[in-house]
Amino acid sequence: MNRRAQHRLSTAALLGLTLACPGQGQAQTVGPPDQWPRTLTFAGYTWAVKGSNEPVGPGPNPFSDTPEAVRVDHQGRLHLRLLQRDGLWRAAEVSLSEALGYGTYSFTIGAVDALDPNVVLGLFTWSDDPVENHREIDIEISRWGAADNANAQYVVQPHTTAGSTVRFDLPEGLASSRHSIRWTPDGVSCASEGWRDEEQQPEPVHHHAFAVPTPSPGEAHARINLWLILGQPPSDGREVAVVIHDFQFSPDQVGDVP
Repeated sequence: MNRRAQHRLSTAALLGLTLACPGQGQAQTVGPPDQWPRTLTFAGYTWAVKGSNEPVGPGPNPFSDTPEAVRVDHQGRLHLRLLQRDGLWRAAEVSLSEALGYGTYSFTIGAVDALDPNVVLGLFTWSDDPVENHREIDIEISRWGAADNANAQYVVQPHTTAGSTVRFDLPEGLASSRHSIRWTPDGVSCASEGWRDEEQQPEPVHHHAFAVPTPSPGEAHARINLWLILGQPPSDGREVAVVIHDFQFSPDQVGDVP
């Protein structure tokens, strides 16, 4: 392991590496998504919006389910915003209303160059059933509190398993990027690509095929969230917004993950 990699892992350890993945507390007092009162339509799917006035995982953070925090614009893009209201910073999260099973889950996001080091954008799968570590597979955009850390990672839970976490840098200057989880009975792979100009072809950023035990999908749902590490405010004290351009799912044929 090189010195830079050691530094990244040490920083994550100081923060508590369990916080590097939504699995540290997603299924708490908010209950399952089918009990969340607000829903919206994005990318042709129905999503439930998480709300809690009490701090819950991940973070922990309170979560806002208001249109101010979570909305779909006239172009069909999903907006998530970290808000400070009534003296509290409130995170944002949506969960797909249906379990899709094996296949490729693709999330296209807008520019994230300005994402504060204390903020995490999570693109992931999660089941409220704790079996197989909640069937959690993560793509997360975050520097985990340190500005010089790599700003992205792939994780197949549990993160404590050797080879289950891969960190990399998402280049600056991307107007948008697409991040995919391919999940088959034979394994999991993740891939990222980005556009500097929407009219150009995407450039590959990173790809990794995991050689760790693969969970079965069960009732895992795709989720997207924007939250604060340890519930700490953004380092600049400003509200944070991200735009999710699209979500796509392609059922996969049984076969090896490339």
